[in-house]
Amino acid sequence: MAPWDPVRYTKFEAERTQPARDLLARVDVEAPGLVVDLGCGPGNSTALLSARWPHARVEGIDSDEAMLAEARRRNPDGIWIQGDVAAFSPDRPCDVVFSNATLHWLTEHERLFPRLLAHVRQGGVLAVQMPRNYGAPSHRSIAEVAADGPWAGRLAERARIVPVGDAAFYYDVLAPRATRVDVWETEYVHVMPDAGAIVDWVEGTGLRPFIDALTEGERPLFRARYRAEIARLYPARPDGNVLFSFRRIFVVATR
Repeated sequence: MAPWDPVRYTKFEAERTQPARDLLARVDVEAPGLVVDLGCGPGNSTALLSARWPHARVEGIDSDEAMLAEARRRNPDGIWIQGDVAAFSPDRPCDVVFSNATLHWLTEHERLFPRLLAHVRQGGVLAVQMPRNYGAPSHRSIAEVAADGPWAGRLAERARIVPVGDAAFYYDVLAPRATRVDVWETEYVHVMPDAGAIVDWVEGTGLRPFIDALTEGERPLFRARYRAEIARLYPARPDGNVLFSFRRIFVVATR
């Protein structure tokens, strides 16, 4: 994919950071030595980890240099590492491996999650939050627009990729390897000023693989069709605002 846009991503930083706060609140580890934030992005979730454990070594790892540049700008003293999250392999066991809204970009979770847990020391924690919003109108309409246009052949495969499982899937994958597995889902309801704000949100994340696959000439038409669908699917409330529901899944596994 093309590089991430930190400005677009952080436009909704408060809403994107709240799930990281909720995930961290369920992590019970005292005085960790090594805490890793996988897919740290611009460092918003990493800042929560550093505040929770000020004496720990907190490493932020991300593959995107633009996001890491923003993280370094915010916290020049932080430990920022450019690396492939899928190939994460620390040289010593971690006390906490934390990942907020990253692992849904990767596939084969039945292998990925046990491998990440294996990098956690006994008594340590793997804590993960991922969007599980693929059935929502905002995401269904991406697939519908992708299937109807000159780009349909190129976008068909992207529209079929739904790597995130349900709570039972993650429990079954991790329970044989963990002393405790805590899994839950939360549906956040974001109050948006209009339907265009929902488009801006999705363009910062889930829409990116589709936009990247289009030609420069196709992108305006694709965006226009998607915006029209969002305006239809998310009508304004009596006060003019629009409600944007977004479901997320959380997994906390103690080794």
